[in-house]
Amino acid sequence: MSVREDIAAVKRRDPAARSSFEIWLLYSGMHAVWGHRFAHWLWTHGAKFLGRLVSQVSRFLTGVEIHPGATIGRRLIIDHGMGIVIGETAEVGDDVLLYHGVTLGNAKAVPGKRHPTVGSRVTIGAGAKLFGPVVIGDDTVIGGNAVVTKSFPAGSVLVGVPAKDVSKKADQADLWVI
Repeated sequence: MSVREDIAAVKRRDPAARSSFEIWLLYSGMHAVWGHRFAHWLWTHGAKFLGRLVSQVSRFLTGVEIHPGATIGRRLIIDHGMGIVIGETAEVGDDVLLYHGVTLGNAKAVPGKRHPTVGSRVTIGAGAKLFGPVVIGDDTVIGGNAVVTKSFPAGSVLVGVPAKDVSKKADQADLWVI
């Protein structure tokens, strides 16, 4: 996992990104990812208090709250990250794209696994909420403001409250809700 790899991923996926320097300096979603990596390293190396401290400073600076215990894959892109919350036992795969207001939260305050597991190459639209230890398969698209409370297989297209898989009915024109 490297800053260069992250910047290259943003340049590939964000048409508004004009330069590597701009991404490095001005993309607060990426700052949140980089802050999380440091906080997670501290957390997994026994410095849990320092990990939480770094996480809180990152939250204050970026508006993105990622618990230092969360496991985040490579090339996560947080676009317009304000209001994102990722809980302690959440797992996020590689090449995931999150828009503002996404929550990967718990359904019950119980010990153990209580947050979502998101596969690789998943896009989660603005305001979407995923609750509990649900598993979202690779290559899934979750529409804006969807509420996900159960697991879905790879290749799903999820929309609505509660979220339903419309992948058999959807075509690319329907995905504007992302």
